[in-house]
Amino acid sequence: MSAPVVVLAVQDSLVEPFFGRGELQRLEAVARVRRVADAGELTADDLTGANVLVTGWGTARLTPELASAAPGLTTLVHSAGSLRAVLDPECYRREGFIASCQSDTNALPVVDFTAAMVVLSLKNAFQLRERFRQERSSTGDARSWGADGVPFRRVGLVGASRIGRGVIEKLRPLEVEIGLFDPYLRADEAAGLGVRLFDSLVELAAWSEVFSVHAPWLPQTEGMISAEVLAALPDGSHFINTARGALVDEEALVAELRTGRLDAVLDVTWPEPPAADSALWELPNVFMTPHIAGSQGTEFGLLGRGSIDEAVRAVTGQPLLHAVDAEAYDRQA
Repeated sequence: MSAPVVVLAVQDSLVEPFFGRGELQRLEAVARVRRVADAGELTADDLTGANVLVTGWGTARLTPELASAAPGLTTLVHSAGSLRAVLDPECYRREGFIASCQSDTNALPVVDFTAAMVVLSLKNAFQLRERFRQERSSTGDARSWGADGVPFRRVGLVGASRIGRGVIEKLRPLEVEIGLFDPYLRADEAAGLGVRLFDSLVELAAWSEVFSVHAPWLPQTEGMISAEVLAALPDGSHFINTARGALVDEEALVAELRTGRLDAVLDVTWPEPPAADSALWELPNVFMTPHIAGSQGTEFGLLGRGSIDEAVRAVTGQPLLHAVDAEAYDRQA
């Protein structure tokens, strides 16, 4: 029996960062690996004879028409997060077809980044940095500057996504109080997570000292962080967004930030980056980064290792660990 065929449809610029630590050799030990010339322009010829397709950021979308060129194609393994860009949901109609992605692994850096921003926000680190730089003096103790601590503070999270749940776990040892809004989460599930479940975003915002967004970007979530929600945030609170900028009424956020009554950590905006004349570039109470919370640099290697693990499982008849069925696909951003 000939070895199964794995088609690697990953942009050339990503192959080394993702698979440069010997990952491809592990796959080549159990399958014939064939790389495509241009992952952004998949053709029927590229997929002929394929059993498994490995994709990445920038890979062309697998459509039913393309998939028809490979009757033996049973598995798509995506080396990044959401499948939406690389997989037409109609492919789920293929008998025995299964897809996998590395959303869980890609969530880990976002969790770490968010938890770090929560701690720095609660310590007033961003505000104190600006003041310290301007005054160039630290007379008196830090409390007179408005420094604060972390335990017993109130952190509100929007969304019990894998990232939201990861942040809960990361913050738990810090002994903060955690509030959560997620309309799909049951009260018993919230109790199991050890968080206080809120019925509305406005109520959560009014309760929070730090308010962090972790919902997916879907048509029904656009603009969910409205002017009303932002106005409910207490004076001196901190707003963090590592999800997507389109979830936030940015005009309303800028209006609140201009008052100076709260500050913001923004890894994402809408548009991204902000317009050249956006006030976000100049406001001293905004700490803005260029969408770096997700996997970067050496973190790509974790995504590559996880996707090769899945491809090896697929060709050796083992169940996938990160399978995404049609229902879960619909919930992905």
